[in-house]
Amino acid sequence: MLSQNEKKFYSRHLLLNEIGVEGQEKLKQAKVLVVGAGGLGCPILQYLTAAGVGTIGIVDGDTVDVSNLQRQILYTVDDVGKPKAKCAASRLKQLNPYVKFNVHQEFLSTTNALALFENYDIIVDGSDNFQTRYLCNDAAVLTNKPLVFGSIFKFEGQVTVFNYNNGPTYRCLYPTPPSHGSVPSCSEIGVLGVLPGIVGNFQANETLKIILGLGEILSGKLLTFNALTMQQMQFKFSKNESLNITSLESNYDVFCGVPQIEKEITLEDLGANKDIYNLLDVRETWEREQHHIGGQHIPLGELTSRFKEIDISKPLVVYCKSGIRSARAISFLEDNLENVSFVNLKGGIG
Repeated sequence: MLSQNEKKFYSRHLLLNEIGVEGQEKLKQAKVLVVGAGGLGCPILQYLTAAGVGTIGIVDGDTVDVSNLQRQILYTVDDVGKPKAKCAASRLKQLNPYVKFNVHQEFLSTTNALALFENYDIIVDGSDNFQTRYLCNDAAVLTNKPLVFGSIFKFEGQVTVFNYNNGPTYRCLYPTPPSHGSVPSCSEIGVLGVLPGIVGNFQANETLKIILGLGEILSGKLLTFNALTMQQMQFKFSKNESLNITSLESNYDVFCGVPQIEKEITLEDLGANKDIYNLLDVRETWEREQHHIGGQHIPLGELTSRFKEIDISKPLVVYCKSGIRSARAISFLEDNLENVSFVNLKGGIG
């Protein structure tokens, strides 16, 4: 039952015949898990909270970085370095005191996905990598949960709903992941700041429609949006009846072709042993100008034409901001430089 204060809070919903008190009570009883509290997750969380979804789970093991603030509008400069999931929940509680927040300060993985998904009615995927997208899909299928999907790339976005009433899944649309590195992340290629807000709101809209039983759900339909032309299109896709997901992949990094780095070193350990290594910075020039820890500088995009310039007189520690680009660089260098020991700087230099 809604309290008198809740009725005031949700008065604009109650005025809608399609929602009313009955619909608002459906929202209050709903449990939604949002995977990722980043660019997409922030608007998703804000509007589901404002709408009165009764229980919202936030799963994210990352911390706030100053580069997030251009688009991840739940956070402020005071949150830099703090856990995203906790910061998001704290801010959202100020928006709506009638919502319960479950903070899962961890990354989604094969060890926690099924148990997490079981506790919610709907899963909303706000992740930014193919490993997590395939994991979300498979876990949603195995736990029989609808999955509201969104993705962004520079100025374009995509939205759809997977596994709705046994409908098409992510693997029906994308049976196999793209080759690793062929689709850069926004940390590598950039993204228009407002785009995740637009796409995230589309995802929140689909989530509310599912809970309320309103409108036409984007199941079997992929909506695309271009922020530069404001053009929207829908493409239909069908369920692949031959697909049969019976378990999670043992390793989604391997499945998605992410290079498996055997040798890693932390920034702390590197500092204590810096003299025994050569360093290679594969970040962009503007990143290098802001902060670096020395060594040669060859941006990842120039590595194929300049790798012969690298000093290989010592074992080579390759670094970037997060450890992702450096892992890709090592994968390339191992195929092109012989008799060199490569070490990835774990987690990058931040």
